[in-house]
Formats: sequence, structure tokens, C-alpha cells
Amino acid sequence: MNKKIDNILDNKWWQEVAVVLFSFTIYTLKNDWMLFSSFVSILMGIFFYCILYMHAQFNRFFLLPILFKANKPFTYIILTLFGVFVFSVILYEITMLDMFAKCHLYQNSHQRSYVYQLASVLGTLVCILSPIIVFKFYRIHRKQTDAALLFNQMQLNSLKGQLNPHFLFNTFNTLYGISLQFPDRTPDLIMKVSQLMRYQLESNSKQCVSLEDELEFINSYVQLEKERVGYRCDITFENKVDNEYTYKISPMLLIAFIENAFKHGTCAIEKCFVTITISVENGLLHLHVANSIPKKNDVISTKIGLKNTIERLNLIYGKDYKLDIKDDKQTYIVDLEIQLKKFVG
Repeated sequence: MNKKIDNILDNKWWQEVAVVLFSFTIYTLKNDWMLFSSFVSILMGIFFYCILYMHAQFNRFFLLPILFKANKPFTYIILTLFGVFVFSVILYEITMLDMFAKCHLYQNSHQRSYVYQLASVLGTLVCILSPIIVFKFYRIHRKQTDAALLFNQMQLNSLKGQLNPHFLFNTFNTLYGISLQFPDRTPDLIMKVSQLMRYQLESNSKQCVSLEDELEFINSYVQLEKERVGYRCDITFENKVDNEYTYKISPMLLIAFIENAFKHGTCAIEKCFVTITISVENGLLHLHVANSIPKKNDVISTKIGLKNTIERLNLIYGKDYKLDIKDDKQTYIVDLEIQLKKFVG
């Protein structure tokens, strides 16, 4: 139903019909057409309305551009007043013709006065131009909104395209490290990696996925990292969600922060740790990621994943999210809060 209404509002012809019906209704009520019993009077009324409508269209196509395009409001006001004066004189002279003597239209003395015709011209102009201008700005706003949404979607797709190779590179690095230390476990790990890749490819074309699927993906990735460095690194992953089945989230939005923790927090031989906590209460998701920082860090970071994720957060949530990153040279902490939407599907 809403889509049909939007189509009508976007259609210029339907808008013109709506303007005519609105202004014609006001015009008939003003002239009390309920008292007209003559078909000729009705035709004369339509004739007078057509003159008023022509005046409004003249203002619309010849004078309004002076206001909007040339940006000359004073010139527009002067020409508009002149046009109102000319058309009101024309209407007044027409009502004085003998052919309207037997017409029930404009029989009252005040209706035949010049002031009445002036008010009719000015009032009809306002009744016609007002909705036309409103529709015009509606179309402009709708066009700008659609363009902004399209641009944002293109940016998001571009960021996803950059993020996917980045994640793929890091995952295969993890698989390579495990295969060197535990070659007998390589087949099972390849299967796990293929499942991660499948989720990544399937979710790439979606704007949102269920929180349940995203948490399962994160859990699989953490388990893969435990296979690689769990013997020398204290890894903790906890998630507490009030009802994960009812929420949706942009796919692979959180994984960059978790990847970063494993990449920099497990590169040292000495005791290290990675702590990941995800909680959701009343739709508010809180991601807490903490990792140790080795005294000597030989890992070269391009920070592409983090940069892209922050840009995605800005595009999706604008200012409606909180991201706090702390680095005290011993511990790297990320706290992210975003308000999730309900999942329907």
C-alpha cells in the first residue's frame, strides 16, 4: 500500500490531477455551485476556472524560474503582482459582457466587483502553486535521498570487496601456520576454513544476516585460532544474548576487530591473551575485545580491515554507535556499542 502511494507521489501526471482536483474543488465551493441549476452556468464556471488555471500555469512556467533558477525574488514578486492585476482585469471585463446576463454565475453584486475577481485570481494562484511547489520539493528531496542511498550502497559494496580479500589472506595465513605445526590436522582445518569461506561468500550479497549466523561464524573463526595458538595463548570467547534469533546485523562487521586481536596479540612467544565478549541486551550489542601487546612486535599492519570496518560503521549507523579504542602499550582494548534492529525473515 505504501509503495503504491509512493508511486503516485512520484508520478508527475498524478500530481497534476491532484492539483487540479484540489483547486477546482476550492473554486466550486467558493462560488456555491450547489445553487446552479443551469448546465450553461456550469460550463461558464469551468470556463472561468480554465482562465484562472492558465494564469497559474503561466506563473509556474515563466515566472517561478525567475525565483528558483535566476534567484531574483523581487523581480518575481513584481511580475506576479502584475500578472494578477492583468488577469483580474480580464475576468472582470468578461463578467461585464452581455452573454453572462442570463447566467446564474456571478449574479451577486459583490461577485461582479473587481475586488472579487482580484481575490479569485490571487486565491486560485495560491491553491494551485502551493501543492505544485510542495510536490516539486518532494521530488527533489526524494531524488537526493535515493542518490545518497545508492552512493552509500556503492561505498558499502566497495568496502566489502576490500574486506573479503583481507579476511581471506589472514585466514589462509592462519591455516598455513597450523599446517606447519600440526600437519595431521590439516584436512579437518581445511574443511573449517571452507565453511568460513562459504559463509563469507553467501553473506557478501546480503545487507543483513541474523545475529545467530554471525555469532556462529565468529565462534568458528575463534576455534580455528585456538587450533593455531591455543597451546601458548589464553583465549576466551563469551557471548550472552537475550534472544539472538530476533536481531540482524551487517555481515562480517565485527570480525575485523577480532582478527586484529589475534594478529597482534598472539605474535609473541611469551604468555599472551585474547579476550572476546559479545553481549546483547534489549537490542544493544556490546563488543569487548582485549589482547596483549608484545614487547617486540614484528607484525606489519596495514590496518585495512579496521579502517574499512570503521567506514562501514559510519555509513550504516552514522553517529548512532560508540567505538572506544585504548592502547596503553601493554593491552589493546576495543569497546563497540551498536543498536541492533529486529530480524524479520
